[in-house]
Amino acid sequence: MSAARHGAYQRMYQQDKMTLGFLIPFEPMTSSLPRMENTVELARKLEAFGLACIWLRDVTVRNLAADDHGQVYDLWIYLTYLAAKTDHIALGTASVVLPLRHPVRVAKEAASVDRLFPDRLIMGVASGDREKDFIALGVAREQRGEIFEENYLFLDRLLNEDNPTIKSNQGIIEANEMELIPRPVTAIPTMVTGFSQQSLEWIAAHGDGWIQYPRGLKEQAALIQEYRTLVNRKFPGIFKPFTQTLYVDLSENADTVPTPIPLGYRVGRKHLLDLLMKFQEIGVNHLAFVPYFAKRPIDEMIEEIGEEILPHFPAHAISP
Repeated sequence: MSAARHGAYQRMYQQDKMTLGFLIPFEPMTSSLPRMENTVELARKLEAFGLACIWLRDVTVRNLAADDHGQVYDLWIYLTYLAAKTDHIALGTASVVLPLRHPVRVAKEAASVDRLFPDRLIMGVASGDREKDFIALGVAREQRGEIFEENYLFLDRLLNEDNPTIKSNQGIIEANEMELIPRPVTAIPTMVTGFSQQSLEWIAAHGDGWIQYPRGLKEQAALIQEYRTLVNRKFPGIFKPFTQTLYVDLSENADTVPTPIPLGYRVGRKHLLDLLMKFQEIGVNHLAFVPYFAKRPIDEMIEEIGEEILPHFPAHAISP
């Protein structure tokens, strides 16, 4: 099965073009837990404007010494809840922490979502870095790279091979005795986030695409070029998309010049549009806004982005 046939993939990714999304929660990052009160309303607003994707994170426990809590609710449960409350917008995981989740369970969860809500799921996967989550679940954080690779290969075979036999430290699947149910409708696009303790060659060879963190334009451009070169060397002529996040505090003044905030900018609409055009030029295929440091009400930000920015970066049509 080819991930390029998946509806969410087609809406989000085309070569030399970029679409837009948002990472939730929509509330500013503080020591208080996000209330998540108006997430559904805002998700529907994003869908109505035509943004391509809403992204969710995989956070297990609250670190009382940090202010980064994700969307509070379990990744798969809340993703299913949002899928039921919206119609067609893609829902992405950024990302499933594979060392902390058994690959058979992840395959079951992902395939279930894909069956119940076809063409909606984009699955980012990662090795994870939240120390307290590893401690809480009794997993050795220093071994997360090895566990990630083993779990990724297990998961990939379960989702993409027809009833495989798999022997792994994580478990055994015997083809003549058992099989994954349900099967996904089409290949679920599965993308590595960050480096996940792997080499870039490994990522280029195994992922359906790559999700990365914000960098300066020159540094990101060089990384994208290196990634594309490795993909083309392994799979000549095959397109594997590049996704990144960008932390944004959108100013009410459209002419506000960019000033740095962690992993992004405080910026006005006009300069944000210029910046996004540059990201598209260097090869970013999807960019997810992160509003954790935004001071302006999120509904105002969404409306301005939807009305003034999105027409330049529309979601793509799905091929028959």
